[in-house]
Amino acid sequence: MEVMEHAERVLTAAGDLFYRRGVRAVGMDEVRAASGVSLKRLYQCYPSKEALVVAYLERRDERWMSSLTGYVDGRTDPIAAVFEWLERWFGEDGFRGCGFVNAYGELGADSDAVREVVRRHKERLREYLRELVVESGAADPGLVAEQLLVLIDGATAVAMVSPREAAARAARAADLAAAAIMAAAGISGDSAPTPTGP
Repeated sequence: MEVMEHAERVLTAAGDLFYRRGVRAVGMDEVRAASGVSLKRLYQCYPSKEALVVAYLERRDERWMSSLTGYVDGRTDPIAAVFEWLERWFGEDGFRGCGFVNAYGELGADSDAVREVVRRHKERLREYLRELVVESGAADPGLVAEQLLVLIDGATAVAMVSPREAAARAARAADLAAAAIMAAAGISGDSAPTPTGP
């Protein structure tokens, strides 16, 4: 039980530091200090920094997808709800863009393990979008899901480097583009989205 508690403390501290500052910028000694776990125990829980990064990304995947699906499930227009959720996420304090793309940009060329967990996350998101599109009745749900994934990643990248108001506009613009994609696929939501704000 004590080992699990230590592992959780390390993972919580590392997750915050990695997302806020970047993986390469954070050393294991800094994670040790933030978690209050000895360096020896830290390495018993996570034998390498790569193992800790993978664990951070796997937990982020679970939490990120759970938050998204929890918001969207049961909505009458689930695709629009995806982009509503994005706007809320972009507006959160501490938003630093896509943690998976950020980690891939730092480590993807050097770490097969990191590259694989990022790939799995994007595939999981793509499959979730495809399921939503299938429920909407699109003739080519794979293509539409791919287009929506590109919109999500693009809007996230724009929001990461934008002031908060511009980040919200990026989400709304992506929502409008998603509505156009769905309309082209022969699907219409309950109501057409309208841009708001400045």
